[in-house]
Amino acid sequence: MYLEWRRVQRSGLRRLQESRIPLYARTKTFRVYSSSVIPGFVQTFEYAAALLGNIARVHGTPEDVQEAAAARVDRSHIIRGGDHRFALLLEESVLRHVVGDVAVMAGQLGYLLSVMALPAVSVGVIPAGRERGMWTVETFTVFDDDRVSVELLTAAITVTAPGEISMYAHAFEEMKSLAVFGAEARGLISAAIDSLD
Repeated sequence: MYLEWRRVQRSGLRRLQESRIPLYARTKTFRVYSSSVIPGFVQTFEYAAALLGNIARVHGTPEDVQEAAAARVDRSHIIRGGDHRFALLLEESVLRHVVGDVAVMAGQLGYLLSVMALPAVSVGVIPAGRERGMWTVETFTVFDDDRVSVELLTAAITVTAPGEISMYAHAFEEMKSLAVFGAEARGLISAAIDSLD
């Protein structure tokens, strides 16, 4: 339930990406809240490589960043097929935090705009400065109503207790009520692209 990143990453990042494939394949509904980075499901190869490169450097993992990024992008093809549904909520700051360089970030944000057109994907953005009754929390993913994965700096936590899953589902709904969707969300993403120099 509590796995230190240094333990699961000691053989590299690629295996960690591949280890999640069975969970992703059997999950029908994904609810993702991200306060820090673009969710893995909708990352470009370049963004994933830059992000995973930072993770490898900070955590001191073996150098397999290119392979790990390829594995992450490969497993994310489930957003285009099957009977999966994806509800993604991002803090606006995620759009403004440059991962890689300006070209990588522009490509990532452009890809996010294109993914919003997929019928199985919903993307909401929580505007900065919005009055809120729910504080910004750690990045988490709710897999159906069976489990929650929470990402911390030093570890991944898997939550399986029904009461705790319920709390994360409630937090997701609270965040969703703060988010904008459709044209308003696209406007915030486009403004983030325009702000890149």
